[in-house]
Amino acid sequence: MEDHDTGVGASEVGMSGASPGQPAGPSAGRFSRNAGAHARHADHQAEHQKGENQKGKTRKRRKRRRGRKVFVRDENGAISHAAPAATPASRAPEPAPVVPQPRPPVSTVPRPPLQELPVFAALDLGTNNCRLLVAVPGRHGQFRVIDAFSRIVRLGEGLSASGRLGQAAMDRAVEALKICGDKLRNRKVRKARLIATEACRSAENGVEFLERVEREAGLKLEIIDRQTEARLAVSGCGSLVERDTRGVVLFDIGGGSSEIALIDLTRGQRSPRLANHIVSWTSLPVGVVSLAERFGGRTVTRETFTAMVDDVAVRLRAFDGRDRLAHVLASPHFHLLGTSGTVTTLAGVHLDLERYDRRRVDGLWMDRTSVDRMVEKLIGWDFQQRVANPCIGADRADLVLAGCAILEAIRSVWPSERLRVADRGLREGILSELMADDGVWRHDGRR
Repeated sequence: MEDHDTGVGASEVGMSGASPGQPAGPSAGRFSRNAGAHARHADHQAEHQKGENQKGKTRKRRKRRRGRKVFVRDENGAISHAAPAATPASRAPEPAPVVPQPRPPVSTVPRPPLQELPVFAALDLGTNNCRLLVAVPGRHGQFRVIDAFSRIVRLGEGLSASGRLGQAAMDRAVEALKICGDKLRNRKVRKARLIATEACRSAENGVEFLERVEREAGLKLEIIDRQTEARLAVSGCGSLVERDTRGVVLFDIGGGSSEIALIDLTRGQRSPRLANHIVSWTSLPVGVVSLAERFGGRTVTRETFTAMVDDVAVRLRAFDGRDRLAHVLASPHFHLLGTSGTVTTLAGVHLDLERYDRRRVDGLWMDRTSVDRMVEKLIGWDFQQRVANPCIGADRADLVLAGCAILEAIRSVWPSERLRVADRGLREGILSELMADDGVWRHDGRR
């Protein structure tokens, strides 16, 4: 709040704004000749003002005496207490004081909107997390989240060794999905898409598990293929790609797989859907959970970290379309865009946050030097130091270095001076596509 100085330029108290004295000059004689008349006029005004002031003081004094104790002085000068002056009989009694009545409480029930907005929902059951978003459309291409849920369930725990989903992992996931089911049933959802990714896609008992989910949680999930997963990740991050961008490598480091999409914006007119500019994509069957289980996540030496990077690099060399952005790699308008727990964790450590804050992380730019420094810092920390960091914690302490190894392999193939961090992904992509297909933004300018 601004503090206004009301005294600036004001005259001092008791002084007028005119000059304190009159200089001698030609007008001095006229002033002397008229001095008597002015003096008589001034005396008359002073007398009149004195009478008015006396009347005012008398009225004020009478008002003060009402209801007050009166003190009188006797002939010896002693002060004694007298009864309050009685109200003359001719004077009407004063009205009784008005007791203010309490105001009725203000209703806290919100007014219903003029037009009920449609509700959309997206659920993503991954190898490591179970996430739900419920939202209503906002301005064109945007939406407002009205409910959300996220829980680390580690559905893919032990999958890389056994090829099957474990009983404890399925139990954790079902409990989380029951909460999601309750949230969805409590709202009037127009359209929803509920997906399952790599863990259910690759597990021998993945379909069997989803049948259990439908029985116990009342939710019917679909297993999407890797191409759909890559497209949804791109759709969810469209607003983070600026207008002057010429090329982007978007990557989503998941728990059981990592999706990579090459986006070329130099050809033709830019489409409102960023996914329409994908020129090549791949899905690596390796993520933070599967990589950490094969190489170890709690104790990671530099040799172990290098071995993880090499493992991912071999898979990337087999990607035939990796050179489709060679013509823009040297441009300052090319950058990497990461949407995963790995890059958001790195961003939180980089910002030295006391607790993770999505508002500060989503959309953050990190240069090459900052990324190098954060990766080096995490390699130098032992497991307990990683647990102690508020942006990592016990849930990610054994996975974050596996994610850093995947990131380093990606950076070696597509070197860039800039990395943009996205705390968004599949759910946001699902919501964007559901709303666009439903036409909720078609006439939003007139709504």
